[in-house]
Amino acid sequence: MAGSTTCSAIPGSCYDRTVKLAYACLTLLACGGTGEPDSPTSPVGEIPEFEQRTGDAANGWRALIEEGYVGCGVPLTAYRRVSSDPAPPELRLADRTGVNADLPYNLTAFRTPSGVDVVTPNCLQCHAQMLDGKLVIGLGSHSADYTQDLGNLAELAGSLVETDAERAEWSRWRDRIVAISPYTVTRTIGVNPADNLAAVLFAHRDPETLAWSDTPLMPLPPEIVVPADVPPWWHMQKKHAMFYVGAGRGDHARIMMAASTLCVDTVEEAAAIDAYFPDVRSFLLGLQPPVWPHSIDSSRAATGRTIFDQRCASCHGTYGDVDTYPNLIIAVDEIGTDTTMASGAGQFGGPYINWFNRSFFGELSQLAPAPGYIAPPLDGIWATAPYLHNGSVPTLRALLDSSSRPRYFVRSFTDYDRDAVGWAYRTLDVGQDAPPSGTDQVEIYDTTLVGYGNAGHTYGDELTPDEREAVLEYLKTL
Repeated sequence: MAGSTTCSAIPGSCYDRTVKLAYACLTLLACGGTGEPDSPTSPVGEIPEFEQRTGDAANGWRALIEEGYVGCGVPLTAYRRVSSDPAPPELRLADRTGVNADLPYNLTAFRTPSGVDVVTPNCLQCHAQMLDGKLVIGLGSHSADYTQDLGNLAELAGSLVETDAERAEWSRWRDRIVAISPYTVTRTIGVNPADNLAAVLFAHRDPETLAWSDTPLMPLPPEIVVPADVPPWWHMQKKHAMFYVGAGRGDHARIMMAASTLCVDTVEEAAAIDAYFPDVRSFLLGLQPPVWPHSIDSSRAATGRTIFDQRCASCHGTYGDVDTYPNLIIAVDEIGTDTTMASGAGQFGGPYINWFNRSFFGELSQLAPAPGYIAPPLDGIWATAPYLHNGSVPTLRALLDSSSRPRYFVRSFTDYDRDAVGWAYRTLDVGQDAPPSGTDQVEIYDTTLVGYGNAGHTYGDELTPDEREAVLEYLKTL
């Protein structure tokens, strides 16, 4: 198989036999071990630029917050029986109208073709976050809780519907939630299961017609969610490929609209959504990162910039009047970070890559992951804590000093550490297998779990303490 370096041996850090077996299955999928033809891969190194469709940013924002691109949801009447009050002002979007004006930013109400008004999460569910009391659009959500199986709640929602038409819409939504829920449960709060979610949705759909099948049409991924820390949208201004493993090649708008695979069941429906997703992408390209809101030691930052340009810019680019960004995939053996995602986890397993590339989505784009991770742009890096692709490092100071990274920790979702540049955290002596009294198991980030490792990216270890602090000060300015 081309790119066979992704087919690594089962890591010795797997914490019990069950997880080792599941990881073996995950690796098998990545290597085309189910009878699938070899899936395409990309090399490490520079990512080429791909032609993109243009769009209207204002229309894209309107579509992002008001269109029904997810395709299904909970009937509005049922939602109102549970939550009848408007969302708090800080959680509402000022420029929404009608029913949506009262909903929180991450929910959208729309009318289905059957004439039923439903409520469903929109893209801001994962791509917006409260920071310092303000909602930052495009900042990856670092506080969402995906540690519960939502299947039972989806079933219970059926008791709140009132009409046959509403019951039909609820049933359609319920079937999808019940199918995906066991495969989207994370081990800790704050990480995202999107890659596993995509794989399960692909497995339940015909790639030619996009029709939903209650019975999976190909093997499902293991019920081990490989965690992801959601990157900020403003990175897309510079990145040539999407996802941490650089898999999203070709037309980005077509890849972005894959969120519609929850309930959009025909190619015709998908094409209608695709018609306005270049507008959505155009909106994303105009987003700017938040500015560090506190004072900066300009002299120390200037020293840090010199060190950064010498030590870090070759991978992460330069920043100033004219930015540069090399768009590099760094091999896993070089970067040394947790290898699980780069080994074919979730949607990056072979069968799911092939499904995507054979489907409507593959007409303009392609999934072709590399055996490594992209060195991301660092614009607004202070706001994007925690760090690494799995959110395993709570602060930039710890990222630049691997010896200080906690093995087990509970981090804050609201208490920001200005000095360390990231989230305040409490170190523990034990992990999820033996949570201390008063600490919920899912509050603990346990770096010994599969996919949750915090090793690698040790380049900052070469710096002196003074150099490290200077680089930290400079990173606040980006």
